[in-house]
Amino acid sequence: MSTIISPSMLSADFLNLGDDVKMVNKSQADWIHLDIMDGTFVPNLSYGLPIVEHIKKLATKTLDVHLMIVQPEKYIEAFHKAGADILTVHIEATTHLHRCIQQIKALGMKAGVALNPQTPINQLEDIIQDIDLVLIMSVNPGFGGQSFITHAVEKVRKLKQLIEQTHSDCLIEVDGGVNLETGQLLVEAGADALVAGSFVFNSQNPPSTIEKLSRLSSTSTVSTETD
Repeated sequence: MSTIISPSMLSADFLNLGDDVKMVNKSQADWIHLDIMDGTFVPNLSYGLPIVEHIKKLATKTLDVHLMIVQPEKYIEAFHKAGADILTVHIEATTHLHRCIQQIKALGMKAGVALNPQTPINQLEDIIQDIDLVLIMSVNPGFGGQSFITHAVEKVRKLKQLIEQTHSDCLIEVDGGVNLETGQLLVEAGADALVAGSFVFNSQNPPSTIEKLSRLSSTSTVSTETD
């Protein structure tokens, strides 16, 4: 199975956002990743519900919405109405994680849980069978273009073991510093989906870059070609 690629629109050209969404539509990407930041949980602000609604009107791919906000339970219904297909909340951002997961699933969305770089995998033990996706942050959340935290590879391995031990069906997604080299390491460790922002949108040929990422597998050889 090819690797799921979810280009992060945080790195898109916001003066030509519609064109970038159409480019992703035509590419071999599977999802469109939308980072929602509140300036409190992370030290940055991004876009909110109106932008998600507008992207939904154009998008032909799954909307993979990542909430980097405190008290995400207050906004679950609003993001469902805006068009989210997958809604991921941070384990560090809510006191009642299981309730959040129930809310998301009750509205028909896929439910994801994100972990910051310092959060250990064992905190997922009581929730792993109830969720559809775990998002491993391989940078500190808040800004695009950061350097990859190499420990994320080992976290993916540990998460894969937990999934197998518990017979969970959830996918492993990784966000931060993803390129062909780090993507290869992550896929070999067990990642199912890769979020890539600046590596895609800053390349000379974003559709080609997306295609190369999608071809990564546990048995493939990393291309040395650059865009």
